Amino acid sequence: MSVALIVIAYILGIAGIIGSVVPGLPGPPISWAGLLVAYFAKSITTTTLLIWLAITIIVTVLDYVIPAKFTRMSGGSKAGSWGATIGLLAGILFTAVGMIAGCFAGALVGELIFGRREPGASFKSALGAFAGVMAGTGIKLVATVTMMFYII
Repeated sequence: MSVALIVIAYILGIAGIIGSVVPGLPGPPISWAGLLVAYFAKSITTTTLLIWLAITIIVTVLDYVIPAKFTRMSGGSKAGSWGATIGLLAGILFTAVGMIAGCFAGALVGELIFGRREPGASFKSALGAFAGVMAGTGIKLVATVTMMFYII
């Protein structure tokens, strides 16, 4: 039984890593499920499991917050931040490219139409949103690969 649990934990860990870059698959929660299975196989401690639960929750929330924050950091307005968030969520329905393009386009449209900003500043804000999506994906990838390390 323990071998079967470890195999399931490995599969979930790999699926979590894939889910870090593929939209529609919640990478960190899937990897954490792998840690949970490893816990039942007596491979990790309760403390490790709970710490990674907190990290998983934080990383999952940050994945939706970071693009809007990067938009603001690159000079974007609230309209650009909202546009980035809405575009990101709409893009998730498509591919990874759709997610990135949706975030970029949402920030750009938000700035141009609702923020009433000139195209250059709007484009800079949209690039900030793109950088935020990349940063969020990177954070998820680091977290899921590290969880896979604990599963192994």
